[in-house]
Amino acid sequence: MENYTITMARGFGSGGKEIASRVAKDMGIHCYENRILTLAAQMSGIDRQLFEEVNEKLHENKRNGLINMLNALPRRTHPEPERRTFISDEQLFAYETQIIQELANTESCIIVGKCADWILKDNQRTLSLYIEAPRSFCRPRIMKKMGVTAETADISITETDKYRAEYYTYYTKGNYWTNPVNYDLTLNSERLGIDRCVELVEYTLHSKFPDIPLPEKKTGVQENTEESNVD
Repeated sequence: MENYTITMARGFGSGGKEIASRVAKDMGIHCYENRILTLAAQMSGIDRQLFEEVNEKLHENKRNGLINMLNALPRRTHPEPERRTFISDEQLFAYETQIIQELANTESCIIVGKCADWILKDNQRTLSLYIEAPRSFCRPRIMKKMGVTAETADISITETDKYRAEYYTYYTKGNYWTNPVNYDLTLNSERLGIDRCVELVEYTLHSKFPDIPLPEKKTGVQENTEESNVD
């Protein structure tokens, strides 16, 4: 079976990362988000010649190189809202782009955020998704996970979604984050529920790529994932 990539864009608090983590667990593949930024930041901060030497080693042994490097980095276990003004960093984004493209060529995986749907828009083995939900659904999820007031949760959602929208528009040269034509599937996690969203993502993946089997149905309570179950 050929490698495939699922990209997941999501509103803050909509549960997109939880959906991505659960699909990854069901499919037996890795889920990447903050670790891509961490590795890209490390790469952009080292000498160019040293980076080229590291990159050459990655090309010689992609699977054991890039994947091991990413999986050695810490995962984000709680939602972290963006409270800063968006400032472009072309070099950092160039490294993120390279990492995402290498991952798509190396293994089946899920990539959350980072304009991955746009970066991989010409990759025929990509399923791109967008998860959103009303503020009334996202607010209590953020309040519970972050231990904050409703007012603080609202500010976090507004600022984070604004940052993500500006990030997407800048690096896609004018496209917009919530544009439905960017994605194969857009889901409202409040109306459908997290469980149904997981099922629909897996069914859509199988529908688009019939060679990818549906995971076996599991019974019992869904275990908590290592990634944040809110964002």
